[in-house]
Amino acid sequence: MSDKIKVLFSEETVDEKIRELGEKISKDYEGKELHLICVLRGGSFFMCELSKRITVPVTIDFMSVSSYGQGTTSSGNIKIVKDLDDTITGKHVLVVEDIIDSGRTLSHLLELLESRRPESLALCTLLDKPDRRVVEVDVDYTGFEIPDLFVVGYGLDYAQKYRNLPYIGVVEIDEE
Repeated sequence: MSDKIKVLFSEETVDEKIRELGEKISKDYEGKELHLICVLRGGSFFMCELSKRITVPVTIDFMSVSSYGQGTTSSGNIKIVKDLDDTITGKHVLVVEDIIDSGRTLSHLLELLESRRPESLALCTLLDKPDRRVVEVDVDYTGFEIPDLFVVGYGLDYAQKYRNLPYIGVVEIDEE
């Protein structure tokens, strides 16, 4: 079995988009401190690059969640694998995701975070697949809206491979 990967967004295109997002977020949070929450694992690549382009003071934390249930699709019931290290009460919080697909898990995660009484709660994603949405999720900052493609790179993986690609690519799986 060999995988073919076609470039969807080049490294330069992704870098430019993240710069634009950083500028917009910096403007929106001017005069405030922003607490970034990265949803592991895939979001870590995006959050690192995004945080370098935000000019307001930034703190960061990480969460790891899994969606469990029958089969291979998200049930939307989340299990916290790694919870936050710090409280978010009274903070301006921006959840940073690599990709939003069905919206099930993220919807539940945002409800959980809202119950922890942040001053504000917003969502930023590098990629958004609205055609796959089952549960509506309000996305405040979107890098790219994409069709229903299987994408890798920039933190996104296929069987834990290809996260380290500096671009976003579409996987075409060939079975030999």
